[in-house]
Amino acid sequence: MKRSTERILTTFVGSLARPADLIEILKAKESGKSYDREAFAVRVRRAVADAVRGQAEAGVDIVSDGEQGKAGFVTYVGERLAGFEPRATPPRAGPWVGSREVIDFPEYYEWYSRWRGASVGPPTSLVCTGPIGYKGQEALQRDIENLKAALKRVNVEEAFMPASSPANIEAQRKNEHYPTEEAYLYAIAEAMHEEYKAVVAAGLLLQVDDPRLVTYYNSNPGSTVEQCRKWAELRVEALNYALRDTPPEKVRFHTCYGINIGPRIYDMALKDILEIMLKVNAGGYSFEAANPRHEHEWRVWEDVKLPDGKVLIPGVITHTSNIVEHPELVAERLVKYARIVGRENVIAGSDCGFSSQATAEPEIHPTVVWAKFKAMAEGARIASEELWGRRSR
Repeated sequence: MKRSTERILTTFVGSLARPADLIEILKAKESGKSYDREAFAVRVRRAVADAVRGQAEAGVDIVSDGEQGKAGFVTYVGERLAGFEPRATPPRAGPWVGSREVIDFPEYYEWYSRWRGASVGPPTSLVCTGPIGYKGQEALQRDIENLKAALKRVNVEEAFMPASSPANIEAQRKNEHYPTEEAYLYAIAEAMHEEYKAVVAAGLLLQVDDPRLVTYYNSNPGSTVEQCRKWAELRVEALNYALRDTPPEKVRFHTCYGINIGPRIYDMALKDILEIMLKVNAGGYSFEAANPRHEHEWRVWEDVKLPDGKVLIPGVITHTSNIVEHPELVAERLVKYARIVGRENVIAGSDCGFSSQATAEPEIHPTVVWAKFKAMAEGARIASEELWGRRSR
């Protein structure tokens, strides 16, 4: 993992809006309808190339494939893991059903669930009914090859590939096979170990996406902060098991509060989960820091020492607003972190991805995303001039 040794590097979380025609193919694929596999492969390859080129042109140094071939950051594992079968999903009143947020703001979330675009996928869920194993070698290799082909056409510092955490997979799929919650979790970790290992073996950075680490508190109104911390400890242990033999410097860990443009008053505080997050065997930690609910949390690092060799990737642009951040504000945010943990230990990032689900109506308009990237790059340049005392590229 490259560090900001000469200037503040830039990156983001990984997901970008899919083109409309690709969404149509993804819909057919995810719903089990017939589709042209060759045409799908060609379209995804072109979408990845466009996404990588767009990132590079906007000034992003550490890029991803935009998750162009995936219907969603969690749902994609349906074709990667064996041991699950689809079940009809009962009607839901909207996202975050039963959460602290919905209990306090039912009218808002009823409105929000009607407003937000429907994501790709049939009204089914996957249930674990047998031994879990990894079967996604072909799909994963295709993703790797598409990204590496796109990288040949641009000049960037590095590339990463996102993958879902065991905790997120566990949360989305009911267990009817394993005798205990822990056995189920570790079975998922064992299977995902193969995906994690393959990404790093291909010469890419691995990003583990784990929003569940911090959203569990909101989703479980009956649990105290301490109970949620205990829950999180086991999930980090399982993740580290999945990351065994993977050099930490090849791993980025991302957590956030999801695509939720809502009140967000029940987001778990960073101070309550930071100690546990830092136990993840990763070289870099990506988290929300640019929206009004979390921008103040940079001060937490005044009291917590960043472990040696680790990098922070705070969000300096957010997925919760279509307002484009001013470059000078981006620079101020970066300088705050750099003054505390060291300029070489900070990489500019985003709060979350900009289309974690393939939908025709992402919350942040795709054209605005590119403007946000440019603002981030310019802000990193301004911060670099202040931190290094000279002009940077």
